Amino acid sequence: MPVLPPASRGEVVRSGSEGEAEKKERFVFKERKEAGRRCVVKPTNGYSCSKRSVLSQVAMALCGGVGAMALPSELIVHIFSFLSDRDKLRASAVCSRWRECLFYPALWTELKLRVGGGGETPKLEFLMRKFGSFVRELQLELAPVEGNLSPLSNDPPAAGMEQPPGGQEGDPQRLSERWRDAMATYLDQVLCVFTSIRNNRNLQRLSLYGDTFILQQEGLLDGSNLHQIHQGDKKINEIQQLFMELLSNSRQLRWLSCSFMLGLVTPCSLACLSNPSAETLQHLSLLDHQLGPLISPSELDRLSNLHSLALDFSDFTPELCGLLASPRRAPLHRLSLLLNGAALEFKPLEDTAKEEDWKALVRVSANLRVYIMALEVDSSELLRVLKPSLPLERLHLDSYSTLVNDATLELISQQYNKTLTHFLLLRDGPGFPDLSVNRNEDPLVLLAWRCTQLAVLVIHGYTVWSHNLVAISRLRGSSLRVLTVSEESIDFDPDQSLYVEGDPVHNLVKEVSLGLGRVWHPCLDSSVVLSEPTQHFHRELRSFSAGM
Repeated sequence: MPVLPPASRGEVVRSGSEGEAEKKERFVFKERKEAGRRCVVKPTNGYSCSKRSVLSQVAMALCGGVGAMALPSELIVHIFSFLSDRDKLRASAVCSRWRECLFYPALWTELKLRVGGGGETPKLEFLMRKFGSFVRELQLELAPVEGNLSPLSNDPPAAGMEQPPGGQEGDPQRLSERWRDAMATYLDQVLCVFTSIRNNRNLQRLSLYGDTFILQQEGLLDGSNLHQIHQGDKKINEIQQLFMELLSNSRQLRWLSCSFMLGLVTPCSLACLSNPSAETLQHLSLLDHQLGPLISPSELDRLSNLHSLALDFSDFTPELCGLLASPRRAPLHRLSLLLNGAALEFKPLEDTAKEEDWKALVRVSANLRVYIMALEVDSSELLRVLKPSLPLERLHLDSYSTLVNDATLELISQQYNKTLTHFLLLRDGPGFPDLSVNRNEDPLVLLAWRCTQLAVLVIHGYTVWSHNLVAISRLRGSSLRVLTVSEESIDFDPDQSLYVEGDPVHNLVKEVSLGLGRVWHPCLDSSVVLSEPTQHFHRELRSFSAGM
């Protein structure tokens, strides 16, 4: 047998003719040899490389002993696309090359932020300056009170809490200055956002929420107080102009949500919406603390392809309901309504949609589902609001001083037994009233029995007897995905302790867990249940409308 010469480096020598497989192996071997000096990457379809392709090219770069720096920029961008926004920003501090790759526009088509007090304004300015002109989806929550006010009341601070410099917590002058600082921070942040996105024609989803409920309670939302803030009136006017400019420049807006953004939306804002965006818009949410309606029938008539809508309940007039019931429009799928009992003095329920209006709307929009949050609304007003034809899917009753009685719960369980999936009954007032006038017919147990689609039940501020809680868990079983009851709301029947041995709390946890088919515990922290109502409504309507 003849002796073959030694193979030269980088070559694969085989006896016989060299086929396609040998050629491919030879090519791969040479590429690995060159990986130490360069990494040849031919990405297919932009950045849509398969996982196998990405891993193989990473392995080729690392085999050369020079690490990830051997990877081309295109591949680094593709790898970083799997990171969260927070991790992208952290990774940008590693080196200038990573920073350059991480600020590539394709990585920032979506931006979701919650911005606190004035200390976070520079971060917001940086992000908006970098990505505001091309971002496609912007979800922003502005919380100007965070970082400015701690604690939020005149009560003495808790032990260990640092006193703010320059005055005591109870000093009215000092407190008013801090409120004004929070208000000025909010105006500056809103100006920063709209200055950056006003010319963005690629924007498709804009969701804004202003966590200004505390400012409203202190009376700073009153326009008469804006003169106390440096250039307050001027900034409000500029914000409104920038918002209308954004609407007029938009071309493919599909989602527009503005919830409690002080001074942003006016009754004539939507008139500036461009015709292309009026055709593409599918979700509209306009909520504010002001008393007047934010949308007119003529402006709603332009939005013929609207699938989801969120408004103040008192602004949902028979005329608006009639427009939505028009057969020439796209059917409405989701309707979120916020009913504020404090505003009923100025917005009477007599001007809202009647039973016949709801019937006409449901005939056209057969798949319509409604979400209602009622804040500080007594039972007599609720009975007027809850029409039989209303296709109610989610109901949130939140109050401090008003009470919900057993008759209201009876009506809810009978009228919406086929549609109700979420029911939240929350009260933050003193005492825990008992809804069980008749211990044998608890209204919450009847609601769990009649509402066959019930999947979420949250209770705080009302007495829930332990044996009724066990009955609810057995009636709904594993289909009740969320059962949240605060520990302080649960009470135990003293007669029951005569027949049950052991710790009653332990026995309750065991029985409810068996009924639900999973481990269950009562909620020990009531603050988890009692979130800020307007913030909860904004986030809940977003998930509710996104599930169309």
